[in-house]
Amino acid sequence: MDFDIGIIPLPVYIVMVVLMISFTAINGITKELAMVIAIAATFAFTLGEIGNRLPLLRNIGGGAVLVTFVPSLLGYLGWIPQPMTDSVGEFFKTSKILNLFIAAVIVGSILSMDRSLLIKGFLKIFAPLAAGTVCAGIIGTGVGVLMGIDIHETFFYIVVPIMAGGVGEGAIPLTIGYSQILGHDQGEMLAKVMPAIMVGNLTAVILAGLLANLGNRLPHLSGNGVLQPGAEDLLGKQPKVDKGCDIRAVAAAAIVAVMLYLVGVLMHDLLKWPAPVVMLFLAVLLMLCHLISPRIQAGSAVVYKFALTAMAFPILFTFSLVLTPWESLIAGFAPANLITIVATVLAMVTGGFFTARFVNLYPIEAAIVTSTHSGMGGAGDIAILTASNRMRLMPFAQIATRIGGGITVALALILMHLMY
Repeated sequence: MDFDIGIIPLPVYIVMVVLMISFTAINGITKELAMVIAIAATFAFTLGEIGNRLPLLRNIGGGAVLVTFVPSLLGYLGWIPQPMTDSVGEFFKTSKILNLFIAAVIVGSILSMDRSLLIKGFLKIFAPLAAGTVCAGIIGTGVGVLMGIDIHETFFYIVVPIMAGGVGEGAIPLTIGYSQILGHDQGEMLAKVMPAIMVGNLTAVILAGLLANLGNRLPHLSGNGVLQPGAEDLLGKQPKVDKGCDIRAVAAAAIVAVMLYLVGVLMHDLLKWPAPVVMLFLAVLLMLCHLISPRIQAGSAVVYKFALTAMAFPILFTFSLVLTPWESLIAGFAPANLITIVATVLAMVTGGFFTARFVNLYPIEAAIVTSTHSGMGGAGDIAILTASNRMRLMPFAQIATRIGGGITVALALILMHLMY
């Protein structure tokens, strides 16, 4: 019982596998929550364990790589029974569990940070992010042209989508704008940009794993999850909580995360502001105004660690199975497109890496945060940070993804409007 597959004790894991086979054989797969948890956890932690044990792959965050992309292939080949896909897919889409997970990670990590490190980190991270974005735009477009792709196609349909901030808050508003300006069908535009987004995310995941490995070899370049020198731990030393009320503190912190998430949703409904960004800045504001007690800080750290340990891989598995079409992913591997995408993401990461020293940040951490600018939204951030074992950088990754993506989309649409 003390040997785990992921977080599942081995005897329990064996029983879970037998149960999945049995329910499939008797057509007993349902859409209840317990069944969804069992399916996602069993598949996700199996793939994660394989990825973390394979030679070479384990050095670049192999578990996260496999969990992020292999379920898409398994679903495409039909190796995951359709009733399981339907059960997990309906729950994922209707519950919006991805948003709740991101809320737990963002709020949990921010509310347990040291205040001074928090404000300094947020101010400094914009420098490597801006440098990486400029490098990606120039080098990515240049490489695409050298590979024989039209400069318009390269910039607007490969480089910009990579940095747009994912699908829901990036590719969809981007392609709606394209269709309105050019008079083309928005569905066709979306299909055209999806390969670049997904392969860009895959490239960022692999680069993040390589960066983490580089940090292990060259410790002076890495803070092991700490963004800036001089901080022993970005999460800080957690306040101690009386043993009698620690569970209540965890529950209270979880409710704080839910409350902030719902405020973000309300602001999105009323003002169309991105809900994760609203939630992020509200959490920062609470910390800066000293409105979070030591009890809630301690509980927030537990909420963060639980979400990271128990939910990250199942969330990645579900996203890959339900919302990552294998055909679109393969389309991005056309040689000219692939080289352009890799060059774009590599330029972004390199720009962030070398700019970090100018603002007194660790190059590895700054480069990893910058790489999330090319991720597939929240799920992409999870995959990138999991591959590099830097999930505590999620608040800064959300800045790169949401704000960086929003600015990229706005500037691209303005430029296209001026050109056409």
